[in-house]
This record gives sequence, C-alpha cells and structure tokens, in this order.
Amino acid sequence: MEAKTLGIVTPRKPVLSVSARKIKDNAADWHNLILKWDSLSDAGFATASNIANLKVSLLSKEKVELESSSPAAGEEEEKTKLEYDKGLEALCEELQATLDGLTKIQMKMEKLSSTTKGICELEDYHYREESTRPPLFHTWPTPFFYEVSHRLSNAYKKELLLKQTIGAELAHTADRNLSLTYLSMWLHQPYIESDSKLQLESMLLETGHRAL
Repeated sequence: MEAKTLGIVTPRKPVLSVSARKIKDNAADWHNLILKWDSLSDAGFATASNIANLKVSLLSKEKVELESSSPAAGEEEEKTKLEYDKGLEALCEELQATLDGLTKIQMKMEKLSSTTKGICELEDYHYREESTRPPLFHTWPTPFFYEVSHRLSNAYKKELLLKQTIGAELAHTADRNLSLTYLSMWLHQPYIESDSKLQLESMLLETGHRAL
C-alpha cells in the first residue's frame, strides 16, 4: 500500500477581489501618470524659457538697430527677424507637442477617476442599504478612493488649461516681466495643491504599493 505523507501547507496571501485589484492597479497608474506629467512639465518649462529668452533677445536687438539708420543695419535687421521667426516657430511647435502630451495624460487621469466611480456604483448596488461595508484594503471606504481620484483629476485639468493659456500667450508677449510671470506659473503649478502628492502617497500606502 502506497504511503501518503501530509506536507505543511504554507498559508497563501488573500486573493484580492476584482474591485480591489482594479483600485490597486489604478493607484499604480496614478503614480506613473504623475511621474510622466512632471517629466513633460519640466521639458515644457525649458522650452517656454527658451521662447521667453528669444523674445527678450529680439527686443534688445530691435532697440539697438532702431538707433542706427544705415542700410547695413536694415539688412541685418531683416536677417535677424527671419532667423527669429524660424527659431520661434520651432520652439512653439515643441511646446505644443508637450501640451499635447500633457493633454493625453490628463485624459487618462479622468478615465481613472471615472473607473473608480464605476466601482463605487457597483459596490452600492451590491450592498444596497447595508451600513457596514468591509474596506477593500485597510481603512479607506471605497468612495474615498473616488474622492481622491476626482480631486486629483480636477487639479490637473485646471493646471492643463493654465499651461495651454501660457503656451498661447507666451510667444506674443513683448513684456519681459509678464513673460517671467508666465514662466513662474508654469513652474510652480498653482492648481496642483501641495497635498496632492501626499494624497497619492496615502493611496499607494492604503493599496499596498508602499510598505506600512
């Protein structure tokens, strides 16, 4: 008779529900999208700075050439303007490409928020009027994931609109101080509140992406 031995079974980690898995994946997506946003935003700031510097350089040259009335000065002015137009056009196209990339990221953020809302509605349907709902992870009720996602999505949407306005105005601004103001707003991202990163880190901690 064949002997059978009983091995020691290692406890398996609890399998996440479909909703919990989706929210955990969404949290990781939020992290990756914000990293991509920051990288693109930094690149956009560098391009916007080059646009502003080019404008200041042109204004300085125009001032010098205005004080000279020689034919040679006129030819030099025309050459400078042609080079300026080509350089500015290339920089504006580069900045627009950055804005297009930021727009795609923000659309993905809205989709994450919408997906989380759908999970909340599914949970509402499942539990009906039951007052006690077990948290999917540690302490956060499911609606709080949507609240945080919605808040982040709105913040980045407002920031995108600001950057689009800056991109449209910067190349047409002759005032140096106004250009510096635009650059400052781009860099400091006023619509992305200081606690946005904290909210993201809290979400990563709650979903197990960060160690407790």
